[in-house]
Amino acid sequence: MRKINSKNFRRYGWVIEGAKKKPKDKETSLFSIVLTEPLKSGWRIAHLLLKDKAVAFLERHIDSFESFEPIRGETLIYVAGTKDLKKIKCFYLDKPVILRKGVWHAVITLNKQSEIKITENAKVKCDYWQLGCKLLELC
Repeated sequence: MRKINSKNFRRYGWVIEGAKKKPKDKETSLFSIVLTEPLKSGWRIAHLLLKDKAVAFLERHIDSFESFEPIRGETLIYVAGTKDLKKIKCFYLDKPVILRKGVWHAVITLNKQSEIKITENAKVKCDYWQLGCKLLELC
């Protein structure tokens, strides 16, 4: 398992971090756009109450970025750029991330349950990759 940072997660997407600019003073708020994409279908925001301790498949969305923003609990995120078991990477989801389009992914909780905020296109086409085994917390 790896801790997420901008460098080691770059292949799969972006880490949602604070604004790159500094506010003018301590009282000034700073709004920062992380990603913009012209869409016909719009976005949806979802709340995932995650209880899975293992996954038997990964999914991907060819036509949508997808954010995973941890709210509560400890979560692992599995990602892969290609359909190759040896290339699946596991990260500790301790900060919000955006997955690139087409990245295979799945999440599990290390607790009784975790909560995650998810943002993606309003209409999402999912492809599924049955692994033939189960991914557990040890990766």
